[in-house]
Amino acid sequence: MTAVLRTGVTATPADRAARGRAARKRVSRSAHGTWIPAADRPDPVGVLQRQGRDRLPELLPVRYGRMAASPAAFLRGAAAVMAADLAAQPHTGLTVQLCGDAHLLNFGLYASPERARPLLFDLADFDETYPGPFEWDVKRLAASAAVAARENGHKEEHAFAAARAVARHYRETMRRLARQGELTVWYEHVDADLLLPLVRSGRGRRRAEATLTRARRRTSLHALGKLVETVDGRPRIVRDPPLLEPAGTLDTASLRKIFHDYRSTLSEERRLLLDRYRFVDAARKVVGVGSVGTRCFLVLLAGRDAGDPLFLQIKQAGRSVLEEHLPSGPYLHPGRRVVAGQRLMQAAGDLFLGWTTGPEGRAFYWRQVRDVKGSADVAGMGPADLRGYAGLCGTALARAHARSGDRVAIAAYLGGADTFDRALAAFALRYAERTAADHAALGAAVMAGVVPAAPGV
Repeated sequence: MTAVLRTGVTATPADRAARGRAARKRVSRSAHGTWIPAADRPDPVGVLQRQGRDRLPELLPVRYGRMAASPAAFLRGAAAVMAADLAAQPHTGLTVQLCGDAHLLNFGLYASPERARPLLFDLADFDETYPGPFEWDVKRLAASAAVAARENGHKEEHAFAAARAVARHYRETMRRLARQGELTVWYEHVDADLLLPLVRSGRGRRRAEATLTRARRRTSLHALGKLVETVDGRPRIVRDPPLLEPAGTLDTASLRKIFHDYRSTLSEERRLLLDRYRFVDAARKVVGVGSVGTRCFLVLLAGRDAGDPLFLQIKQAGRSVLEEHLPSGPYLHPGRRVVAGQRLMQAAGDLFLGWTTGPEGRAFYWRQVRDVKGSADVAGMGPADLRGYAGLCGTALARAHARSGDRVAIAAYLGGADTFDRALAAFALRYAERTAADHAALGAAVMAGVVPAAPGV
């Protein structure tokens, strides 16, 4: 994936640093700040409509309704729109495994499989993961910080500062990791406890402490009381249409079949653990913003008895929004692409992460649900708290990129000055303006009846 991996020849740190500095000739660090939409820029509403062609049509109004709620919600669901914008610009050629959808709300808290560490803070969504130029993830993350600041009513200088914090912490973390050995980088992780020192206000600290507490409680056992009811003496996933509905006989039969196929993608000891559970029930589930309309199911398994649950999510995996803009990646199966990307980028992986092929050749990936997970309340953050949180996200992103990319080359490209930081912040403000305009265009399309929207669902 990096130049070192492609050639099979390990270059010296000096050679790798020289390669990073040479990338400045392709794209100077300050050039990242000068973003102008391409003259032939695709219509953003058209991009979203094309994405909807292989989605469940009855759920598309939920997707459009959620995206129309605010510019931040639009950005969250418009990874394909931003991918096209980034692809229209020159890039560094310094390749990493990209998240592909690195915005503030795609970071969160989770427990490591062995439960020996504190909660970890890391990327939490890999539907769009794909190899590509490192700066694309950083730009999307910085833009999300600027959009969030504006939505929270912060001044323009505070939006600039939040976006700049993303780039600065990314740059400083990458430069620190460039000096570390391979195993040290691989074992690097971000403890969730780092969230609390970043919070300045008393109210913000109380909210952060509550987030950590909720995350620790969000286990399968805790979910049992919220997601399961007893019907005719048997446990069943609760109905909450259109967000959570029974899977139906045909879908349940298909899930039972692909469950066995998915099992084969796990390591031997995890297959043994999974075999201790039995299939109980399944439901169709609506998740996220940009993912709404993709086929997604929640499966309830039982272990020792009905009071020993395991919840797995089975989610459709399609082509990454980055694929049409970049060279072919190493995986043809979209589910395997998602799983491989997550395993490569996350500090600690999900025990039950795997992939399979379902009916009509559709790809899916499987993961746990409610496995000690949580996320920050970005909408409630003041300027200082948002700046601190954005910086922590930048730190976590750099750690993830350092696993797959040439961290020495990237660190040399970024340099010790704040040139890159300021350029990324300038880009973020410009892209926040574009996002507001795109959000307005979606709102106009909804009002005109071009796209159907179900608000508040």
